Amino acid sequence: MADDELSAIRAQRLAEMQKQYGGPDQKQQGEAQEERRRQEEDMKNAILAQIMDQAARARLNTLKLSKPEKAQMVEQMVVRMAQMGQISGKLDDGQLVQLLESVNKQMPRSTSAVKFDRRRTALDSDDEDYGL
Repeated sequence: MADDELSAIRAQRLAEMQKQYGGPDQKQQGEAQEERRRQEEDMKNAILAQIMDQAARARLNTLKLSKPEKAQMVEQMVVRMAQMGQISGKLDDGQLVQLLESVNKQMPRSTSAVKFDRRRTALDSDDEDYGL
């Protein structure tokens, strides 16, 4: 009877661990989601390559390095505009700059400021004469 109870406990623990850490089904689902995400990214890049010239792509990639959230939003906007037929021909650098300016006007500004608080102490080296 102890062997039966032990095997039941092992089976229950195995089921709990598979549920907690993900069994083979969840691993396959994760791989499928990753593959879908990769395909969507490739499709988005193909669309952007078709509707933007090299200078505009370079500017967008530079923006992606400094502000990835804003670049992703602009990419989605450009793809959506292309799908709706609002973009005729290739989007050049000047048109992308205008688009970025309109996005900047719509986005809220962050009011972060850097303050330096320089406190003088008794050990401050500025008060020394250095032998004068």
